[in-house]
Amino acid sequence: MSSRSRVSKDFAHSPYSQLFFNAACLCIFPLCTTIHTAYCERYLMMGDSRPTHAHADDDGHFRRKDSAFRDWISSESGAKFPPEKDRYALYVNYGCPWAHRTILVRGLKSLEPIIQLITTDFNLTENGWLFTGRNGSDGADPLYGFTNMKELYLKADPEYEGRYTVPALWDKKTHTIVNNESSEIIRMLYDQFDEFLEPDQREANKPEGGFYPPHLRKEIDAMNEWVYNTINNGVYKCGFSMTQEAYDSSVYPLFKSLDRLEEHLADPAHQPYLFGEHITEADIRLYTTMARFDVAYYNIFNCNLKMIRHDYPRLSRWLRNLYWDESDRTNGGVFKKTTFFEVYKYGYLRAKGRQTHGGSDVGWPVVVPRGPVPDIEPLTEEEERDIINGTSKKLSGLKIGNGTPASPSSHNPFSAQGEGRGMGAIFGTDGDLPSDGVTSPGGATASTSREDEGGDDPNKVIKRRTTHGEENAKWYKAAKKAEKKLGAPNLHLAQS
Repeated sequence: MSSRSRVSKDFAHSPYSQLFFNAACLCIFPLCTTIHTAYCERYLMMGDSRPTHAHADDDGHFRRKDSAFRDWISSESGAKFPPEKDRYALYVNYGCPWAHRTILVRGLKSLEPIIQLITTDFNLTENGWLFTGRNGSDGADPLYGFTNMKELYLKADPEYEGRYTVPALWDKKTHTIVNNESSEIIRMLYDQFDEFLEPDQREANKPEGGFYPPHLRKEIDAMNEWVYNTINNGVYKCGFSMTQEAYDSSVYPLFKSLDRLEEHLADPAHQPYLFGEHITEADIRLYTTMARFDVAYYNIFNCNLKMIRHDYPRLSRWLRNLYWDESDRTNGGVFKKTTFFEVYKYGYLRAKGRQTHGGSDVGWPVVVPRGPVPDIEPLTEEEERDIINGTSKKLSGLKIGNGTPASPSSHNPFSAQGEGRGMGAIFGTDGDLPSDGVTSPGGATASTSREDEGGDDPNKVIKRRTTHGEENAKWYKAAKKAEKKLGAPNLHLAQS
């Protein structure tokens, strides 16, 4: 072998060749996306047959892989993972609907002092979700200093081959992942930590049996199955489809199931929530998809046969009831406080863009859509009265808008007929905030205020902008002052 051939061979097998190849595909030859995709398949693939960005299988269909860690926290004697205060941490990000389920239940159950919440950025890479200090993320994993979820998964199992997903329920004592399946994590959170909670927060003392009541379990499980297959996961089947056939096979079942939900809610026994007067697991699992539907799935994921707000009046009212309710039944507004519309627009655009551009973040812009306006519509005065009248005998009062118990005669600034004439709260980037400051309307927090997640730290505040006119400028400034005391995660919407 000649000296020149030997040098070429050595270079081809060196780490520098990989860097050079990647740079060439992304910078020198920006049109060579097929070559770059082949590179990703060779060097970035682990366990899953697809590169991180690809999502769809060879036939163009999106198929979600099963979760790998399926242990259980249990109060039974001799359990491998017994419930203990501050033993477990929940890894999440604010864009993921599956993680959102667990964030909701943690908040609804007042488990903030019991289970630590650790947040990642919502940009997905070959190393999983990253810790960047942006978009609600911690600057580094607070337990181990990791920079990405891959490191955490490999700490749990050095032989792990698969994707590095959230949510992940972590045991700080044995340094491993207990479970990374959201549907199982939320069921652990319902009652396995009740011994640490006040009596009124325990499932055994909840009206009608709590979030997963025994007498409704068969019906809830049946609904969960078809809602998951056609709606929760159905929006991803549409959004990540790479052929017309794959898309068509998913989009029609999606809307058939939405029609089915609309009909389900027509039954007075299924109002105001899916199974009556009390929020159940079925509401929690559906909410995280519906909150993202009009702002992200409708346009970014091509789920555009109908919109929730215009074409499903009962489903729209169900969604708005959960979002705007800040009463005891939502533990002070947990649904609203954990919902970030601008995050969803940006995150899904990024995910779809990477799929289209062979996994690259280079050379293409993210243009975040400003609509729909508002991101979620307000309750009407009549709808507010219905909620208040339906709960006044059981609850201390429904807090809407200004943080005080509402009454049928109150003027709610969010109401379509109220003083604000239907203005809506929408999240924005640092660059398009109102000149007089930032807040969420009515003094409602943008996310749960938690000492273990930054509390009032200005570096961990998701900022909101509010559509408002001169006529309610005074109200807006007053709300801003009231909001100043409350904290939430930081949102930069970084473009790189």
